[in-house]
Amino acid sequence: MSKYDKIFNSRESSEESLSPEEGIAAIAVITVLAESTIDEVEAERLVLNLWDWEIFEKYSEDEIAEMVDRLLGIAEDDGLGALFNTAKEVIFGETILDGFSAGVIMLLDEEYLIIPKGKQPLFKKLQEALELNDEQAQEIIQKIIASIEARDRDKEEYLDEEIILNEDEFGKNFYESPLGNFTVPIPVDAEQGGRIQSQDGVVGFADDMGTFLRIDYYLIPPEQIDDMESQGDETYLYGILVNKYVPEVITANLPNAEVKYTEYLQDSLEKNYYVLVDMPNGSTIYKSLNNGTSIRLDAYRGLLSFVNGEYLYIVSSQRSFFNGEETLGSIQQEAENIKQRILNFVGTIEFT
Repeated sequence: MSKYDKIFNSRESSEESLSPEEGIAAIAVITVLAESTIDEVEAERLVLNLWDWEIFEKYSEDEIAEMVDRLLGIAEDDGLGALFNTAKEVIFGETILDGFSAGVIMLLDEEYLIIPKGKQPLFKKLQEALELNDEQAQEIIQKIIASIEARDRDKEEYLDEEIILNEDEFGKNFYESPLGNFTVPIPVDAEQGGRIQSQDGVVGFADDMGTFLRIDYYLIPPEQIDDMESQGDETYLYGILVNKYVPEVITANLPNAEVKYTEYLQDSLEKNYYVLVDMPNGSTIYKSLNNGTSIRLDAYRGLLSFVNGEYLYIVSSQRSFFNGEETLGSIQQEAENIKQRILNFVGTIEFT
């Protein structure tokens, strides 16, 4: 008798009733709790994984969080066996496949897109409990992997669908903002895979050698000028970067990204705020794996915010890490190196 039989072969029951969507979510909860205690469960991960799924698109994040909390409560009060039996009563046909998918998502290593060896016995027991054959199980795994790969491509926040790359653009040797507020020498070479990515209010430069430089620029509305004057430069620039830009542009796409370093820079003429963001699997560079899939590398992203004339600028650069091929310095060292790279780039910008 395996340790999972008390879950999947249980005769326990619960007086609680579930909707089909709750039944699907319950399989995800059970799969996580089968290897953990309730105190160890990362409820946020459960919520984010479910919220990212089409089946739950009509639910808000708060509603899914309430659902997960309720299911965890049933598991704690009545046991995993009772929760599984209750879930199985409300999922049938296609929803059984959806329930199995929910469990697989929780078991899958999203970096390498495989079921880790240590979790394969649980995977097999879940498959048997939901009465799926090997062909169905493998088909679901492949669909989930394809979905994750597509999601990661879609989350490329650096404007892949707006790529400008032609001889005329590189022949100018400089990029001019459509609003006429700045020009900058193009810092990448077409022969090294140089790319210019441009949309309203942002331009990015990248190449196959790992270069990444980006300029976001915003015309400051009058009410924000008042805010800036009342708050002071340091508080205003910090708020723009840490409370607005990082959550909306980076962590909205990379939930595990985290600000690791902040610094206010000022002299008699210039005032800047700088942050370093740790972005697991957040690089603009992909690495191919032996199984034919690909993953994004880890990266540090530096962001420098400042005001020039009527515009707020956020200039960024990144360092990608090639899985042990480079030595990782301290946060302070990495922050300083990327900051100097950004400051050197800003020094080439001509503001008008």
